Amino acid sequence: MATVLYITAHPLDPQSSYSLAVGKEFIEAYREANPRDEVVHLDLYKENIPQFDADVLRGWEKLRSGSSFDQLTDAEKSKVACLEAIVDQFVAADKYVYVSPMWNFTIPPVLKAYTDATSIPGKTFRYTENGPEGLLTGKKVLHIQASGSVYSEGPLAPLEMGYSYLNKVLQFYGIQSIEAIFVEGTALKSQEQAPAIKEKAIAHAKEVAKRF
Repeated sequence: MATVLYITAHPLDPQSSYSLAVGKEFIEAYREANPRDEVVHLDLYKENIPQFDADVLRGWEKLRSGSSFDQLTDAEKSKVACLEAIVDQFVAADKYVYVSPMWNFTIPPVLKAYTDATSIPGKTFRYTENGPEGLLTGKKVLHIQASGSVYSEGPLAPLEMGYSYLNKVLQFYGIQSIEAIFVEGTALKSQEQAPAIKEKAIAHAKEVAKRF
């Protein structure tokens, strides 16, 4: 049995979001194909993800300097413990499905905050004499990303910093099996064509779900 983190980063619902619509169909097909696996949905717009503020940085520095957890302030304790739980849940999972729109060429702020929370030395990577080393080898990732224009190829490809950013971070963790489904070009087509783009992506997602 595998544990799958289904990580969504869109404030709307599958009826209003192309990425969530495709993600919903993927995860339903995945559950059907893998009924024994545990799927944990993390709606990042409903999760408490502390940002790396002064409380977090000072709390970590105190712990590195030899202070006990009990010596931290209440704010430091709360945020440090929350971040610890987030990265531990992430490390314990076997597969990850990220679902997000591409906003301003990159991922939404909540997904960046989550990525920061999972980029912890000693948890997802470590420093060695030969440089950083990823600790999450053998895991799998799917990223479903929607965008109004086409960024996966063509003249706008150099501006794509959503999937490309996430891909680099996950490779840094040691994950090599990373796949993407792009739901793109919906803003460039007529309203009649946009649903067809979504349906094509859904068909692709269902095929991926059978082997993911």
